[in-house]
Amino acid sequence: MNKNFDYLGNTFQLQLLNQIIVDKEFSMTIMDVIESSYFDNKYFKIILQMVKEYYVKYQSTPNFDTLEQIVKSEISQELVAKIVLDTITQVKDAPFEGTQFVQEKALKFCKQQELQKAMDKAQKIITEGDFESYDKVEGLVREALQVGERETGLTDIFSNLDTVLDEDFRHPIPMGIPGIDKLLKGGLAKGEIGVILAPTGVGKTTILTKIANTAFNLGYNVIQIFFEDNPKIVQRKHFTLWTGIEPDNLVQNKEEVMGKITEIKETMKNELILKKLPSDSVTMNQIKNQLRKMIADGTKIDLVLLDYIDCVVPESSSKDEWKAEGSVMRGFEAMCHELNLVGWTATQGNRSSISSEVVTTDQMGGSIKKAQVGHVIISVAKTLQQKEMNLATIAITKSRLGKDGVVFENCKFNNELLEIDTESSVTFLGFEEQQEERKRDRVKELLEKRKLREQQQN
Repeated sequence: MNKNFDYLGNTFQLQLLNQIIVDKEFSMTIMDVIESSYFDNKYFKIILQMVKEYYVKYQSTPNFDTLEQIVKSEISQELVAKIVLDTITQVKDAPFEGTQFVQEKALKFCKQQELQKAMDKAQKIITEGDFESYDKVEGLVREALQVGERETGLTDIFSNLDTVLDEDFRHPIPMGIPGIDKLLKGGLAKGEIGVILAPTGVGKTTILTKIANTAFNLGYNVIQIFFEDNPKIVQRKHFTLWTGIEPDNLVQNKEEVMGKITEIKETMKNELILKKLPSDSVTMNQIKNQLRKMIADGTKIDLVLLDYIDCVVPESSSKDEWKAEGSVMRGFEAMCHELNLVGWTATQGNRSSISSEVVTTDQMGGSIKKAQVGHVIISVAKTLQQKEMNLATIAITKSRLGKDGVVFENCKFNNELLEIDTESSVTFLGFEEQQEERKRDRVKELLEKRKLREQQQN
């Protein structure tokens, strides 16, 4: 049996050290059983030992900045310190591809080492003829087999009573659309995900950009990930929200815009990060690893927006496309829960949604499994007349947080100015009743016109 990671290569060891630092959940699983001797490189061993010592003291792994500070303060030999710092840079820049394999392989290796140690101890007991210690042998083997198994998701019913009974225990981040925020009890909280459902060209990016801008203005750290838009177009949308000037007129008002943007930049201490990714090759695991790396580098993130979920490819190819789409959405939820983020994304409506006055959950394109995962689903519909008048019909089709089945009919929805106003609302039933009433009024109007025309002819 191999005694260290040498047989897996240098890149594997760099990736493993990277994952131990950036993936806090993985580090908690492996930290108690991984040893410096498992690495074949002297400087890998030094780095792991520093991480383990920090973990013992703080019950968490250091980020890269902290690790570099530890090296500078604890290694007095200048040449050794420089080599260790250079190695940390290599660890930081380790490739994302295959990290799931690295984690599984490393944990399996450590489990095997622990099992071998337990078997050696058990063999010694048996060799010495201590047959009365059968329970001890059984215990050694059982403990070795349980290495890396963590009890997750367990909560004592009486734990954290003070925080559970806080008036605002969720600490939600508002969307910036008052009528909807009120129904969502302030917005989404960390670990929760929301989905914007709309046909193509209706305004998914508009809503996600408004959510991002609102959160940033409230002091939260935001990352807005997109696949199809040009970064400059998204920047201009934010400039419009801050200045009230339409994107097409920003250049003509450059001095005013620059003054406002400079003021915001100097005033705000938080971050709003835009990140464009390719639309045909990125998995949720790769996105998660990139966010982990940012967090490990010292960038705090409160809210992530993914524009949009349909551009993320599943981790593995599957004949069942619907099942694969569901796994992507579950991966998004798991990422937000693990990294303690609020998550918003969007998805396309199917063909029937294009002409719908209200888009419902069953009109979601692809797998309905995507709808099962989200805490909140908000749909946007626009008839041709509504598009001309900068209006839309917004509906809360699903909400685990409060009231759903609510329709905001003929809201102001201006894509250019990113203005969304939901002053009036009715239930789905009320909307259907109003729709029937409108049809009756229309029939009545046509009959009256016909009657008037007949009178004129006579």
